[in-house]
Amino acid sequence: MQDADYIYREELANAGLEKLPDQYFAALTNMRSVGVMGDERTYDYAIALRAVETIDFMTATASNIPFDVLQKVMSRIINEVKGVNRCFYDITSKPPGTVEFE
Repeated sequence: MQDADYIYREELANAGLEKLPDQYFAALTNMRSVGVMGDERTYDYAIALRAVETIDFMTATASNIPFDVLQKVMSRIINEVKGVNRCFYDITSKPPGTVEFE
């Protein structure tokens, strides 16, 4: 899990976006998914990526991370983090959601 978060932070920094969101992180979900890695079928976990912008943390909106950056993050996480075969970008606002996964 720490590896996925490190990759997310590193790629946002590489793109000059690390100051854009007020809070961002990668979260391991309890959802497992069928996938294919190489020629093998997998049944691994999904990672949710979250980035929000807020003034007061009472309300928040999803950060507009460029799609090419998200694609690079996804590719690295799936190829470098063992046990993960899917990534999601969470665009839920607060409310109704919360900033953190609880």
